[in-house]
Amino acid sequence: MTRRAPAGATEALRAALSAEYAAVYAYGPIGVHLTGANRSAARAAEAAHRNRRDALVLQLSADGEVPADRAGYALPFPVSDGPSALRLAVGIEERTAGFWRAALAHTEGADRNRALAALTDCALRATRWRRAAGVTPLTVPFPGRPA
Repeated sequence: MTRRAPAGATEALRAALSAEYAAVYAYGPIGVHLTGANRSAARAAEAAHRNRRDALVLQLSADGEVPADRAGYALPFPVSDGPSALRLAVGIEERTAGFWRAALAHTEGADRNRALAALTDCALRATRWRRAAGVTPLTVPFPGRPA
């Protein structure tokens, strides 16, 4: 017998999926304004978010409705050069980490492990983006938690 996730877990995972949709979208404008290793890192980040998004879509579609992706997302500020792209990359990873952090409280078992892995991944990536942007401190005490 398959054990179903609590309703709170499903809602938390749907919210995390919406954050992953937005992250994938944001890496388009981010990557366009970066070069070299930072552009490669942006491609890898977008791929990681796409993989997580796709896994969530498959999981949630087996349990019921999957939230739809939007045609576009409003960015929090214009992205017109490398520094603004790096700032957006930090913000996207911090925001996405927040959704995964919230999912921890509502999940258990494999879903909780997935949420923790995603939170850790976003936190590490945000630290790398802060380093690339020259932002200090490089780390935050509680990734995904509002300042």
